[in-house]
Amino acid sequence: MEFFRIKKDIPFMRHALVFNAISALTFVAAVFFLITRPLNFSVEFTGGTVMELKYQQPAKLEQIRHSLEKIGYEQPEVTGFGTAHDVMLRLPVVKNVSSKDASQLVFTTLCAAEQGSPKQVDAVSAKGEHVVKSACMDAAGNEAVSLQKVEFVGPQVGDELAQNGLNALVMVIIGVMIYLAVRFEWKFAVAAIVANLHDVVIILGFFAFFHWEFSLTVLAAVLAVLGYSVNESVVIFDRIRENFRKQRKSSVHEVIDNAITSTISRTIITHGCTQMMVLSMLFLGGPTLHYFAVALTIGICFGIYSSVFVAAAVAMWLGVKREDLIKPIKEKDETDGAVV
Repeated sequence: MEFFRIKKDIPFMRHALVFNAISALTFVAAVFFLITRPLNFSVEFTGGTVMELKYQQPAKLEQIRHSLEKIGYEQPEVTGFGTAHDVMLRLPVVKNVSSKDASQLVFTTLCAAEQGSPKQVDAVSAKGEHVVKSACMDAAGNEAVSLQKVEFVGPQVGDELAQNGLNALVMVIIGVMIYLAVRFEWKFAVAAIVANLHDVVIILGFFAFFHWEFSLTVLAAVLAVLGYSVNESVVIFDRIRENFRKQRKSSVHEVIDNAITSTISRTIITHGCTQMMVLSMLFLGGPTLHYFAVALTIGICFGIYSSVFVAAAVAMWLGVKREDLIKPIKEKDETDGAVV
């Protein structure tokens, strides 16, 4: 399916050196920011306090964030889950303050915002057991907010998650290289991995430069971008291999230019539809999906760029040729069919 067809091939490879110089500078800048401004890891990685609250009325997330900022929490992670009445807080570790004291201070502050006072009340757990829970009682004696759960995520758990995330990233890269080397040729595998790492490092560079919070959802977005970028590279590589069969007299430059030009319509349709969904999450998904959508937006934009100007160009500079993908046609011997 295509909306339009470009009749004349665009000479992408003629300008590949300029675009790759820009890519190299962007990559170096991203690495520089990662070194000088380390990532702002979330509670999952650094450890902290996780609290679950239940409001009797629909929770006002912005008001909760404002209350937490007043007591010293910068960019507190406040998200809704389940229903509009349920709220989850992820709060970083505060020096010289225990997790228990921090959770009590937070609950007291949120209770004061509801013009109530915290009390210990009797309740029955989901298992039918008698428990004592913290609740915020308003002036009429009704329960306004209840504290459902408090958990402390230790630094060791955070280190384990970080290590698992890095392992997942490495496994994806190795798997992609093996797949491309088997399906195409090792030069294409190297080119695709260079392009993918280019995308990943630039995403991380953006998060380091702007000091955006890097959470598990952002890590999931980075892994999704890896697969998404590979898909675009595979489409172009597949068209290059097809063109090598059809365009026997064309040079490598001409084959690659035609492959990219002929897939532009497909690229616009695929990435355009995906970007519309991501933008809807960015503008309408709220704080929970904000940085997830930001990472995907950056990844999609640079994924298109890297597939065209990085992956294809690197494959060309590695010396990919027709014989790498197609077995040469054996010339017919002049003596064949001769009568003795």
